[in-house]
Amino acid sequence: MRGGTETVLVIEDEPALLVLTSSILAEQGYATLEAGDGAQALALATAHDGPLHLVLADVVLPGLKGTEVAERIKALRPAVKVAFMSGYTDNALGHHHGLPFGAPFLQKPFTPDRLSR
Repeated sequence: MRGGTETVLVIEDEPALLVLTSSILAEQGYATLEAGDGAQALALATAHDGPLHLVLADVVLPGLKGTEVAERIKALRPAVKVAFMSGYTDNALGHHHGLPFGAPFLQKPFTPDRLSR
């Protein structure tokens, strides 16, 4: 498995999956910030003093969609990279949830190895 030292903001509304995803990334050396919804993610992205390298956002979230949250965070931090995850396929999400064509997408469930790649 790969590892790194970058900071990843994980946005996931299922608490167990949020903790699991963050734990897997932390075990690989990444610093993680955890948000259970879009509003919390925006607050963390605004308040975090250090660099933010990646936003890993669930596409389907309560309130703001993952794609909307990602757009707002990119406006605050233009250099941040964004990847999306969902239990739905990217084909099913694209039209209804604004998933950008060709956006990095991680299908749930995923393995720790797939997450690290």
